Amino acid sequence: MMNTEDIRRMHREYVMSTYAPGLALVRGEGVRVYDAEDHEYLDFLAGIAVTNLGHAHPRYVEAIREQAGRLVHVSNLYYNEHQPRLARDLVERSGFEVGKCFFCNSGAEANEGLIKLARLWGHDQGRYEVVSMRGSFHGRTLATLTATGQDKVQKGFAPLPQGFRYAEFNDPASCREQIGPETAAVLVEAIQGEGGVRPAHRGYLRQLRKICDEEGVLLLMDEVQCGMGRTGRWFGFQHYGVQPDAFALAKGLGNGFPMGAVVAGAKLADVFHPGHHATTFGGTPLACAAARAVIEVIETEGLIENAGRMGHMLVEGLCSIAADHPRWIEEVRGLGLMVGLVLDRPAAPLQKKLQEKGLLALATAGKVLRFLPPLIVGEDDVRRALEITAAACDELEQEGTEASR
Repeated sequence: MMNTEDIRRMHREYVMSTYAPGLALVRGEGVRVYDAEDHEYLDFLAGIAVTNLGHAHPRYVEAIREQAGRLVHVSNLYYNEHQPRLARDLVERSGFEVGKCFFCNSGAEANEGLIKLARLWGHDQGRYEVVSMRGSFHGRTLATLTATGQDKVQKGFAPLPQGFRYAEFNDPASCREQIGPETAAVLVEAIQGEGGVRPAHRGYLRQLRKICDEEGVLLLMDEVQCGMGRTGRWFGFQHYGVQPDAFALAKGLGNGFPMGAVVAGAKLADVFHPGHHATTFGGTPLACAAARAVIEVIETEGLIENAGRMGHMLVEGLCSIAADHPRWIEEVRGLGLMVGLVLDRPAAPLQKKLQEKGLLALATAGKVLRFLPPLIVGEDDVRRALEITAAACDELEQEGTEASR
């Protein structure tokens, strides 16, 4: 097996530098991962909210192994038994009385599908614009990075596609102001993940639903990061008592197997016809078998309920740590196992300190440290993560005090 330095050297030589990796991880088990030198890390990042079942879950591994030995890919020119079953499973859990799915490979593709669906729906009315929120994140394709309300994501890629407007998150009046005669849809996250783990305020999504109904436009939800049980409900919007017209899924849907989906209610279920949209690898027998295993495990092991319980424990512990460091820890926010520790300074040094102590988390939006553990996380894991976080915060504060002398 290659060591970390060998992996880094080969990566620098042959892989485009779109990321700046740190560790060289080679295996995982449950809530833990191991690097090339067999150092252990408690994984409170889960591949950025992807490995909801943790690493090497036996039922998930079995499902992939079994399907890989039967049929991996035939294209969407033919039926496969797992695709309609998975579509049914998602529609039934969505709250839609009538609904259909389109399967793809990633969150960006799922959001791209939402945008195309909205434009096709609005075409005959001359409606094509999408209103999205500042601080949002919807992907890295040209359309989805334009829908993303962050200048840093768009920088260098001008001219950007037309047809996107931006409103302030958690401000219904701002959204109404941006809706015009050419608006087809409003696109919003129940919790802005890359934007700093910012949940929608109580009542905000209901107001957006009302505005969209009054203006005759669609309400679309990006559930890529907060969907599939992470917040303690199947989908983030279910905390708010609203029903979107369609929503995007990915990340935790496949537990690491590339998988995305557009889930549409009655208004949009039959808008796409053959030739309107397609993908070579979306909804393969193998991908759908993996996703069906994810749903099975989440339900049989009570992982949605566990996400709520463990998320509450994590938030309480982080609030206690914040109370011990009031000068520079401002807030703890999130839902379920999607939690942000908000600082008054860049979060990267704290992320690095945690990693050195064996805990993986992720700095986002500059000053927010994001915790996204697998839904299988247990009380002992949460306690250990909190112990490491408390020790790291104590050390950073001590180092800051010494540096100021």
